[in-house]
Amino acid sequence: MRPPPAPALPPEAPLAMPVQSLRRAPPAEQLPRRASLFVRRLFVIGGAAVLTVFAAREMYRVLEVGGLTLLESLVLGLFVVLFAWIGFSFTNALSGALTMLARPDDGLGIDASAPLPALSTRTAILMPTYNEDPSRIFAGLQATYESLEATGALDAFDFFILSDTTDADVWIAEEAAFLALRARTGGEARLFYRRRPRNIDRKAGNIAEWVTRFGGAYDHMLVLDADSVMTGACIVRLAGAMEASPRSGLIQTLPVIVGGRTLFARMQQFAGRLYGPLIAYGLAGWHGPDSNYWGHNAIIRTRAFAGCAGLPHLTGRKPFGGHILSHDFVEAALIRRGGWGVNMVPWLEGSYEEGPPSLTDLAVRDRRWCQGNLQHAAVLPTRGLNPLSRLHMLVGIGSYATAPLWLIMLLAGLLTALQARFVPPDYFPAEFSLFPNWPAQDPVRAAWVFVGTMGVLLVPKLIAYALMLFQGPLRRGFGGGVRAFLSLLAETLIAGLIAPVTMLAQSAAVASILAGRDGGWQPQRRDDGSVSARQTFVHFLPHTLFGLLLAGAAIAISLPLFFWMSPVVLGLVLAVPLVLWTGAARPLLAGVLKTPEEIAPPAVLARAKALARETGAAGPPGEATSRLAADPALLAAHRAMLPDDGQRAPGDYAPERLVARAKLHDAPDLVAALGLLTPREKAAALGDHEALERLIALAVRPPPAG
Repeated sequence: MRPPPAPALPPEAPLAMPVQSLRRAPPAEQLPRRASLFVRRLFVIGGAAVLTVFAAREMYRVLEVGGLTLLESLVLGLFVVLFAWIGFSFTNALSGALTMLARPDDGLGIDASAPLPALSTRTAILMPTYNEDPSRIFAGLQATYESLEATGALDAFDFFILSDTTDADVWIAEEAAFLALRARTGGEARLFYRRRPRNIDRKAGNIAEWVTRFGGAYDHMLVLDADSVMTGACIVRLAGAMEASPRSGLIQTLPVIVGGRTLFARMQQFAGRLYGPLIAYGLAGWHGPDSNYWGHNAIIRTRAFAGCAGLPHLTGRKPFGGHILSHDFVEAALIRRGGWGVNMVPWLEGSYEEGPPSLTDLAVRDRRWCQGNLQHAAVLPTRGLNPLSRLHMLVGIGSYATAPLWLIMLLAGLLTALQARFVPPDYFPAEFSLFPNWPAQDPVRAAWVFVGTMGVLLVPKLIAYALMLFQGPLRRGFGGGVRAFLSLLAETLIAGLIAPVTMLAQSAAVASILAGRDGGWQPQRRDDGSVSARQTFVHFLPHTLFGLLLAGAAIAISLPLFFWMSPVVLGLVLAVPLVLWTGAARPLLAGVLKTPEEIAPPAVLARAKALARETGAAGPPGEATSRLAADPALLAAHRAMLPDDGQRAPGDYAPERLVARAKLHDAPDLVAALGLLTPREKAAALGDHEALERLIALAVRPPPAG
């Protein structure tokens, strides 16, 4: 007789996670301050302010020839705001270069060259998932598990797959993959799976539900994303750092983007790998213990998270009210408010993730992130927040608010040129003036302002390239200095063409959110970015038409203006072919944009790729009911994993369950039953004891004769 399967979940260890007040600050122990941190912050923020003042003065001199018109004043104001934004990025990059050359003491004691620390605490590794391809996420999780096992520290860790999946077929495929993962690894005692019937508050609610049920048994939790892979050494060092620094509440790694197959994904992969460390080192250098959280590939002290990061619902209607979408920034801010340190460690290698495969996928994800970041405007007044926590939220808001500002400045500049071209100047206005009013700008100084602005944008890329050249293994990882430089040129040119398309997409997203439209929650696509030409044409036709409109206006004014605006115009007009080309699975430019992880894949990534190829060979998940009926072991495990054995819990009045029961009662066979059920009703039926038994009975019933 076959023994019963091991329980899918360990015994519960509840941990209270009270909802935090945004109006009252709790008492908190203050972290010690280092004078060097003040100097770095003064360099980054003060340096950006000095650059902005100088640029504003030069731009004023460009426009003030003959006095400032209303449009010119608007252009000047927008220029100052936007230059401050890029100036801040520039000084952060300079700080990153200094930090890379002389890494400061972060107080965490992480030394990648030292032996792995011995652990005395327990850590839960959490992988939330929502309608993802099970073969991919379980392959990455197994590769991480095996890498951790190779360190000899596996006993200090448990793994939880936390499913919010709503697709019934994917749900059953997850359960089958979970059982197969346990069988392959022998990890029945430390591999666990839980699916929530209702995904309340999305990912934040998924993690919070785990904390309140199981968090009491674990000192730390390491949160992954569905595409995350981490080395065992990286995980052990993170857990060791938490043990060594008892006031640390969260330690964020720098995930390296890997696995890109499309040109768009590989371009992001290259940019993240070359420029990303420079930016992250800069942030880590002046953030210190007041850093931020990106939602995954980070270790968190469970007690700090439970005690400080219970998220309230915001007042008002969606998209600004309701549960907090971009929860990670707010959780980091509340943990820091509670007196815990939040650190970033970009120098700790072994943390990986994937990027969106196409510009279309980026736009979908960006729409959700845009709504979440704009929502932070309601969190900014929270009492007791650290000033840098407020700055993180302002930067998040600015990352999307700047897109419409760029667009407005572009249109204002164009209107200024139109005014100069077609509106007769009023040389002698009605009010008394000794001199005529000559509307004009200084073209020579304007050219120098443009060159300076481009320098502030591009010099950080060259700094990152120069730092790479002096690191032999890293230089070889990029394919050598020449290939890396060609890759830098290719990435810069393609990114320049994509930038105006992204600007328009983000501006439309901001307008949509301000109009009160909620973006919903859609599963992310991975790997293949191919989208049909028809879909791409419909989605990006407005971008093309807007580009043609800009081109027509520029040509009507003057040919030099058209050439000046050609980078913006070209990107918009070519939006459709650009998206199709960069989203292709086998693009051109395959010889460049190489990264170290692509040329010499780390063992954990090679293992994850091999496992994904092996487990995904069977193709997409089959129909859930037929799969359960054909596999008694899977069916038995599915029944055992249902909350309350599939019985209705008190207070559960979900209509999908009752409607599914009624429809299944009337269905003569499985085909008819599946045709009657909506996707939500099918998932409810598979989670209900009575409806499940009816489905299985229909699945094993022989088809009617004739």
